[in-house]
Amino acid sequence: MKIVLLTCLTMVAFAANSILNRLALSDGDIDALSFGVIRLCAGAIMLATLVLLRDRRLELGGAGRAVGVTALFVYIFGFSLAYESLDAGLGALILFGLVQITMFTEALIRGERPALRRWLGAGVAFAGLVWLLWPGHAATPSLWHAGLMALAGIAWGVYSIGGRGASDALGATAANFCVAAAVAVVGALATSAVSDRLDLAGATAFGLSMAILAGAVTSGLGYALWYTVLPRLRGTTAAVTQLTVPVIAILGGSVFLSEQITSRLLISAALVLGGVLLTVTSRR
Repeated sequence: MKIVLLTCLTMVAFAANSILNRLALSDGDIDALSFGVIRLCAGAIMLATLVLLRDRRLELGGAGRAVGVTALFVYIFGFSLAYESLDAGLGALILFGLVQITMFTEALIRGERPALRRWLGAGVAFAGLVWLLWPGHAATPSLWHAGLMALAGIAWGVYSIGGRGASDALGATAANFCVAAAVAVVGALATSAVSDRLDLAGATAFGLSMAILAGAVTSGLGYALWYTVLPRLRGTTAAVTQLTVPVIAILGGSVFLSEQITSRLLISAALVLGGVLLTVTSRR
């Protein structure tokens, strides 16, 4: 029972990243780039603290660090910028769909020959995303912001693939956050001098608190909790539980942001999540 509760709490934390980001940006309490910088820094501090308490040391180098940092950086800022326009649930659905498609594509490149049901599942999930984003209907989202979220999904897929074989996933994630946060701070100092797209001084206390909460709690503690429960879950179970994240984000967006749950969104979610379910489960 304990592992079930911890897994549910982790999925809520992952979905909350979308809700917190959209809450902060929807009324202009903070700009998207500042949100990303603060989220990275808060996450780095939390994760580094956890690893230092555990090991009394944090290794910032290591194989694959450049790929991990780059993918994390693209994910964080693609995610934040996308929520300038996208609803929380819609963004989470696009992100989740592209993560799964990226991992499926990587398996093909590696030479894996998926069964017919996995091909069918990937096709259904992709069709659901295409139908959701197809222009011409009243609820068509901004394709620019949808593209940014798709890029974030691809980046997170690459990040997940790179970290799959890590012997210490928490330590690797903490190091990636620390290095990415340092790069983000340097970039913020340079960007703020030449552009008004990043304005930390103009952020409200609410906007800053949402970014800190997203970084330290729903990202930092959320990832730490996930890496705690993951070894105790079967691979298929772990994949299927993540299907709940877009659903939680859609419901949370409706409750906390008064976002409309349209029939098109529901049908697309059913196609995407149903397709992913086919790809991650066996015939049994």
